This record gives sequence, C-alpha cells and structure tokens, in this order.
Amino acid sequence: MQELSEQEVVRREALQKLIDLGIDPYPAALFPVNILAKDVKEQFTEGKEMKDVVLAGRMMSSRVMGKASFAELQDASGRIQIYIARDEICPGEDKTLYNEVFKKLLDRGDFIGIKGYVFKTQVGETSIHVQELTLLSKSLKPLPVVKTDAEGVVHDAVSDAEFRYRQRYVDLVVNPGTKEVFKKRTKLYSVFRDYFNEHEILEVETPILQAIPGGAAARPFMTHHNALDIPLYMRVANELYLKRLIVGGFDGVYEFAKDFRNEGMDRTHNPEFTVMEIYVAYKDYNWMMDFTEKLLEKACIALNGTTEIEYGQHKVSFKAPFPRVPMLDAIKEHTGVDITGMGVDELRKVCKDLGVPTEDSMGKGKLIDELFGEKCEGNYIQPTFITDYPVEMSPLTKKHRSKEGLVERFELMICGKEIANAYSELNDPLEQRERFEEQMQLADNGDDEAMMIDQDFLRALEYGMPPTSGMGIGMDRLAMMLTNQHSIQDILFFPQMRPEKKAEKKVELNETEKLIFGILSKNSPMDLNDLKERSGLSGKQWDKGIKGLASHGLTKVTKTDAGLMVEANN
Repeated sequence: MQELSEQEVVRREALQKLIDLGIDPYPAALFPVNILAKDVKEQFTEGKEMKDVVLAGRMMSSRVMGKASFAELQDASGRIQIYIARDEICPGEDKTLYNEVFKKLLDRGDFIGIKGYVFKTQVGETSIHVQELTLLSKSLKPLPVVKTDAEGVVHDAVSDAEFRYRQRYVDLVVNPGTKEVFKKRTKLYSVFRDYFNEHEILEVETPILQAIPGGAAARPFMTHHNALDIPLYMRVANELYLKRLIVGGFDGVYEFAKDFRNEGMDRTHNPEFTVMEIYVAYKDYNWMMDFTEKLLEKACIALNGTTEIEYGQHKVSFKAPFPRVPMLDAIKEHTGVDITGMGVDELRKVCKDLGVPTEDSMGKGKLIDELFGEKCEGNYIQPTFITDYPVEMSPLTKKHRSKEGLVERFELMICGKEIANAYSELNDPLEQRERFEEQMQLADNGDDEAMMIDQDFLRALEYGMPPTSGMGIGMDRLAMMLTNQHSIQDILFFPQMRPEKKAEKKVELNETEKLIFGILSKNSPMDLNDLKERSGLSGKQWDKGIKGLASHGLTKVTKTDAGLMVEANN
C-alpha cells in the first residue's frame, strides 16, 4: 500500500472536491500558449500595451489578500508574477473559481493556464493581470521549498544528490541551475553538428546491439536474441561500423553514440555514456589535431562566451593551438625513466620501482598505459595532445611513418582526464588481422578487456579503405568541464543508480579502500581534495580506491560553495 503524507492526503481531498465541482483536474484540450514568461519581461516596457497574453506553467507560490492575490507562475523560460482579482476572473455572481478553487484547492506545483494583460506594479515588477484562469494539471506531491530572492538568486537549492539524481524531474523544477546545465549540453551538440555539417561530414547511425563488441578495449554487456538464438553485445564503441562506411565510399561520417561498458562507476564513469566518433577519409592524425582544437575552441565560446573557463580549482584555456607532447617524452619527463624499446619484463620492473600497481595478465601496452596514468596523466591541466603511442597500446592504429615501434595516435588530456582519442586509422587488412590475433592472445592470458576478432570488419578492409583519420570525444566529460560540473551524474538526466531498497550485505574492502575510508570515517564530512592529499596515494590508486568505496555505497559526494565534500555512509 502507498503511504501518504499529510500534505498528500490534503491534495487528494482537494482533487476530489475539484471533481465534485465539475472541474476536470486533468483536461485534454489544447491550451493556446502564445508567449513565454521570459519574453514578456524582455518585451514589455512602460507605455506599451501587451494584451491577450496566454501563458501556462506551474504555480510556484501565492499570496492571498482577500479579493485579490498575487502568485508566481513558472514556465520553461523562468518565472513571472501574476495578479488575480476575484471579480476579474469571476465577473458574474458565481465566485467559486476564486473563493474555492484558487484560494483553497490550488496548491504549489499545480499547472495553470492564464490569459490577461501585462502591467508593472507600484514597485516596478512586470506582472500579468489575469482575466481568465484554467487548471491544467493537479499536483498530488508537494515540491521541496526553495527560496529565491527578488533578483532570482536561489539561496537554499535542493543539494541532496540522492534525491536530485533519483527524482531529476523535481530537481529540474526547483533548481534553475540544473536546467541551464542541460541546455548548455544540448547547445554543445548543436555546435558540433554545425561544425561537422560545414565540413560536409554526414551524421549516421550504427547498430547498438552487435555480434562482436569491437572498436575498444572494454568489458561489454551481453544479452541474448531469442528469435535468432544468438548472443549479442551492447556496443562498447561504434568505430568498426563507421569505418565500414568509409570503405563504402563516404568521405566523412560522424555519430553521437550511446556506448555501454560493464565496468565500474564513479564521478567520471557511467555504464551508459555518449561518445561522438568521426572518421574522415584522406586525412591523418595531424589534420585531426588541428580540426579538434578549432572545434573545442568554438564550442567553449558558444557555451561560455569566452575561451577561458573555470573547472574546480583550475582555470583552463581552450584557445587554440594546444601543446603536443609525445607519450614517451611525457613518461620520461615525469618519471625520469626512458622506456623506449623496453620489453614486458623491463616495464614490469619499472612499474614496481615507481610504485605503479600491475597485474600478471598485463602485456606491454597495458603496463605503459598504467605507467602513464599513474605518473603523467594528472599533470596535464591545460588542453594537451599526448601523441605517438606504442604500437601495443593501439591495435586499430597505423604505425608511425618515421618512429619505429610507435603509432600515429593522440589523446587529448584536460584537467588530468582523457577527453578525446584519435588515430591515423590502420587500413592494412593483413596487419589488422595480426593485431587482432595479438589481442586474442592477451584474452587467453586473462585480459577480459582485450578485443575480439571482427571477421566482417577484416573482410571490409580487404575491399580497401582509403587513408583515414578517426576520433572519439567523450561528450559527458567534455560537458562536465564546459559547465563546471564535477560528477558525471550532474550532466546526465537519469544516471544509473543502485536500487532504492537493497538488502544489507557484508562489504570487504581492499587495503587502499580501508585506508581512504579510515581517514574519512574519522573526519566525515571533509573536502574531497583534502581526503586525497591525506591518503598519500598516487593518482591511479586514489581513483581505484575512491571508486571502490562509491561502488560499495560507502561514500556520498556533495557539491557545495566551498567545493566537493565527501562523507561516509556507515
């Protein structure tokens, strides 16, 4: 049975009274809105007549003063004050609409429609004098109360992350800043599309359910197709399908793709995420770097009016051009070790000497990746292209034209995180087959993220693929940075979350998790950066530890004016 609060009971009683009065609380007819609140405020000036304006939205407050009242209406564009006089909306003998419906049966959060004319109050506030009032939808649950001053500044926004992420629909209503973040995210996609369309690159769609989860080294979600009686995978990347289209004769294609990876969750990872992938024929990774930095500069200006942004404690400039640093040079700079030409055993010893955690299943590529991630990644705050990766790290990339053992690849690092990944694409079908077979050997050695062999993709390459450059951009991470949000949940309308009701279970922590939780449990809540510093852990160890605690449901991160605060969920 559904348990109702006192307010919910009262609202249901009001609902029944409305029905008893012959008023449909959920009418089906079109309501002829002809203007938004924001447009009224922008267009109205003293001496100008604005009659017969029709608006609709939620009633967010009301101040009843006898025969006349003020209320606040919120639509998609913002809020505006409305003035309701009893004899204006009830010109005849029957005053029920005002005395009973408006004063007693309407609540904060109800959708109403109004028609009237615009005027300014004695204190100069643009308002609407209501001549007609219509109930459009009765709200049965009360909204959280958020105080807003005369300038529209919110002083006590609903900040509980658990509530905001689970009930995003309420978060959008009561926290104006939330809606602005998602508007910017939508604008970001529009800027990308406009830029690509200007270059005559075609937007396409490729399969989400795939027989082979190819195009990236990641653990997939698996399902079963009953009619075909075959296993299928949710795509981890759309790369191999987009390359098939280049084989088919398109000179440029791109897709905003929902990808799925059955891996951990933390502040920058969600199992369902959005990647933009683009492939352009007759180009290389040098061209793609030029293309990318101009694209991101354009996007930053479109969203924020400048190339300079603040992301947490960092000031970041998206002004092109971006620095370009070869990966092995980066490792040498930040570790003092030149790993050029090293084999697996030598690399494993270097990792051990530098305190970089490894696993027995890791090959040369994974070891280098861990080394870079632990010792180098976090140093790149300003947008920087890390270029020329070892061949073992990049099974889909063309070998470097002049540097033995390397490939023509770059990753764009911003604030210590990978934002984009791009290649001069491997188009030699025989070499591609060898690279896939090397990946299968890694899988046999226990690497559950190694790529499978996609025989149909190899067949496509054998028909011939022109020289091509491709790139993927993590749209969620980029949106986080351009809107100064520090959790991926804040830029996803409906992020994945644990079930609200879950059985208690014993949690076994590893040593890193125990260290972090031990500090936090004695000092909860505390600043997230302070916790990281006090743990004394390296970047990768910290990320794995805090991510593990989050996956166990033992931590909660809240954004405050002072920064990101974390507290222990005992």
